[in-house]
Amino acid sequence: MSSSDKLIEVGEFYQQLNDIAGTNLPLDKIYRSKGFPSHLINHKHLNCLKHIDDIPDIIEHPDYVGINPNENGDSIELIKVLDKNILVGIKLNTDRGYLYVSTMHDIQESKLARRLHSGRIKKFYIDA
Repeated sequence: MSSSDKLIEVGEFYQQLNDIAGTNLPLDKIYRSKGFPSHLINHKHLNCLKHIDDIPDIIEHPDYVGINPNENGDSIELIKVLDKNILVGIKLNTDRGYLYVSTMHDIQESKLARRLHSGRIKKFYIDA
């Protein structure tokens, strides 16, 4: 089985995300692994299982965009306000050169407010 058999395309990265986050990630397809639901279960993110099918919408229409300062610039965080604030982390696999969903979890309103205040995340606006 090739690695492409284990990946599901969930969206495409676009320049506006780089512009807001100050990143330089490739404008390419974004994937998640077929085993991603198991990852969520193993990491106690059960409440995000129902939002796996929302990943394409979160990528296309996030409410907030930011970066994790503990990463080396090869990742971005997208947050969408649904029934909870859902964060989707996207990383670049530098060995194989593709973008993938690395994590997904809810984020408390207070943490969202702190990250906005500190500048770690920014509100996502679509230019009309």
